[in-house]
Amino acid sequence: MSSSDIFIGETIGTAILILLGGGVCAAVTLKASKARNAGWLAIAFGWGFAVLTAVYTSAPLSGAHLNPAVTLALAIKDDDWSNVPVYWAGQLVGAAIGAALVWVAYYGQFQAHLTDKEIVGGPGAETTSAKAVEAREKGAGPVLGIFSTGPEIRVVWQNLATEIIGTVVLVLAILTQGLNDSGKGLGTLGALITALVVVSIGLSLGGPTGYAINPARDLGPRIVHALLPLPNKGGSDWGYAWIPVVGPLIGGAIAAGIYNVAFA
Repeated sequence: MSSSDIFIGETIGTAILILLGGGVCAAVTLKASKARNAGWLAIAFGWGFAVLTAVYTSAPLSGAHLNPAVTLALAIKDDDWSNVPVYWAGQLVGAAIGAALVWVAYYGQFQAHLTDKEIVGGPGAETTSAKAVEAREKGAGPVLGIFSTGPEIRVVWQNLATEIIGTVVLVLAILTQGLNDSGKGLGTLGALITALVVVSIGLSLGGPTGYAINPARDLGPRIVHALLPLPNKGGSDWGYAWIPVVGPLIGGAIAAGIYNVAFA
């Protein structure tokens, strides 16, 4: 695989991942959406199908890492670091593009949601949820959850541990499937298995932090949230932003270590 193939494949694949994954979060969150309040089950399966679509699309070009933690784990496993910067660059750019496309697709819903006094508060608002007040106090705007993750309860060590544990499960599942016969990444069955693993992680371990398990998935959209001209968008919660970056990278490294000791 050439560097250009890797960059293009990771950009396209990660953009699709975030477009569909962030899209389901927007569908469930935004007040004027037909899927409003569809719940966590819809989000977990939406992200799983997003992974499936993104992997199928980008695997022929780049092997469909779509996640800096996966790239790091494969580099440790194979002791080959030559393409890591290209993978990471494509993943971050793709994540930002995908987040911007979510904004485009739900533009009217964002505007309606963020100018609704029941959502953002202010003079004339009849109710303001305690959770919305707490989020603003912590620097997280009312639609940040569409773009990036955040904890239900802020306990730094627990939030970090949750992201590490979830990523270990994801990356071990990927590593133990191996590569396809052409050496370019997960095969057809592997893509489906990985998608179902993501659903499983979301249902079982997603409750505490929203399961980033992917640094690019969280950081790229968080940057887009900070830059977009959204009314009353609030903060991007940069104080928490390091956890969904560092946690998955640690988890990916641990998974690679476990694989090299137990499976290699």
